[in-house]
Formats: sequence, C-alpha cells, structure tokens
Amino acid sequence: MKTLAVIYHSAHGHTAHIARHVLEGAQSVPGIRADLVQADELARAPDALLRYDGFILGSPTYLGGVSGPFKSFMDATGRLWKTQQLKNKLAAGFTVSSLPAGDKQSTLLSMFVFAMQHGMVWVGNPILPEQHAGVPYDEAANRLGSWSGLMAQAGHGSAADAFVPGDTKTARMFGRHFAQTLHGLGTAAARQPSEEIAA
Repeated sequence: MKTLAVIYHSAHGHTAHIARHVLEGAQSVPGIRADLVQADELARAPDALLRYDGFILGSPTYLGGVSGPFKSFMDATGRLWKTQQLKNKLAAGFTVSSLPAGDKQSTLLSMFVFAMQHGMVWVGNPILPEQHAGVPYDEAANRLGSWSGLMAQAGHGSAADAFVPGDTKTARMFGRHFAQTLHGLGTAAARQPSEEIAA
C-alpha cells in the first residue's frame, strides 16, 4: 500500500474544494491510501510527512506566490531538509486563483523548487487540453493549459459554485495520474533487479 497526502491551505474554501476532487481521483487507484491534510497542521508537526510516499501540494495564488500559511508549512520542514528525509518521495502541485492566469505559474514554481531542495521527484500534468478535441471550453480537462501542475480558476461565490466542470474534472484526473505514477514506481522498483539480471 502506497500512501500520499494532499496538503493544502484554503482561506475561503476554493482551494479546499479542488483538493477534495484531487483526493477523490487519487483514492480511485487501487493500492493507494490518500489523506487530506491542512498545511497548518503540518507546520506544527512536520515529522508527520515521513509516513507518506508522496505529496500533492495545494495553495491559492496570492500576489504571485503561495499563501502565507502554506509558506509557513514549507519553512517548517527545514529540519527534514538538513537530513534529506524526504528525498526520493514524489511531489506535485496545484493552485487556484480568480483569473485564468493570475501568475499561477509562479506558485507552482515555488512548490517545484521546494520539492527539488528536498530531493523529491516532481510529477507534472500530462493531461491534454480537451478543447482541442472539440470539448466545450468550460467542460474541457486542462482548459488552462498547465503542464507543470494543476491550475484551476475560481469564480465568485461559494466554492461549490465557483468552478466550471472542466476544472473539477481535471483535478480528479490529476489526482488519479499522481496516484497511478506513485503506484507504478513501486511496481517498477520491485521488478528492476530481476530485469537487470535477465539483461
């Protein structure tokens, strides 16, 4: 059984809404246990990260970067960085803002650098934008065209009504892809020695 944590901060519920869809996608993969964890909980107890094989990081984009509480979580892992205890774990990221771009790429890049400093392995977003295949734009997976991670656009109002169907569908696909990658790496690692001997 491989374990992953969807780690997020959400001030108004929008990022939490996407996090739950990411979790749903991850939990659909057999052999995977996925937990939803708030970043501020891990800021107080970062050693809890050690029980997971992978992390999907989620933050709103505030002024071109992660939110303050999410950055506090990242900073709290300094002791783990010194001993590289998160090395070789899988990581991915997602972010939400109210505009189609909104400098969300900067937020994903900050998560990427954080993962690289810990020696983690980054999983991108390989989902092809479905509008190119004729799917209506609001219903299309990866309609915002983000490859380094998941981007979602939140409209005004409650979190449940703030997203078009394509963004919540993409979140489930993204979570599933990450979980499949995590599960597949374990299988590949188990096969590798015998395949090398056979070669």
